[in-house]
Amino acid sequence: MSKQTPPPPLAGYTIYDPVDPFENEAGPFYWRLLDDGSHHFVLRTEAHHANSHEVIHGGLMMTMADLTMAATAKEKPDDAYVTVAFNSEFVAAGYAGDLVEARGELVRRTGSMAFVRGHISVGETILFVCSAVMKRIGRRGETSKS
Repeated sequence: MSKQTPPPPLAGYTIYDPVDPFENEAGPFYWRLLDDGSHHFVLRTEAHHANSHEVIHGGLMMTMADLTMAATAKEKPDDAYVTVAFNSEFVAAGYAGDLVEARGELVRRTGSMAFVRGHISVGETILFVCSAVMKRIGRRGETSKS
């Protein structure tokens, strides 16, 4: 039996990478490119996104943040980036049923590296802050496993 994808929690959003099995099973994470060129991700959390205390699982926020950092690093839509370093702090708890939002900011991009930072929030409450170093490994479909 296949899992049915829920509708986007906000109008104008779509699944960022419809072929990524991990992200779509963990989320799915919905995305929209904002007018200022920044990436905005959203997820309406459910019970399976939380621990036994109904607190959003830290691993879920790390997955959402990593996706946000990779999207923010890209200069072109088909660029492929991997995470080299990732720093994060959990600031507050979110709960099942919350609309979780993630945003990233490009700090600097070099020839093959991007330095990004971001945060995850529920409304005005920051839940998670992070920074990452991302390495460009080519374009989607042309990356090698070596």
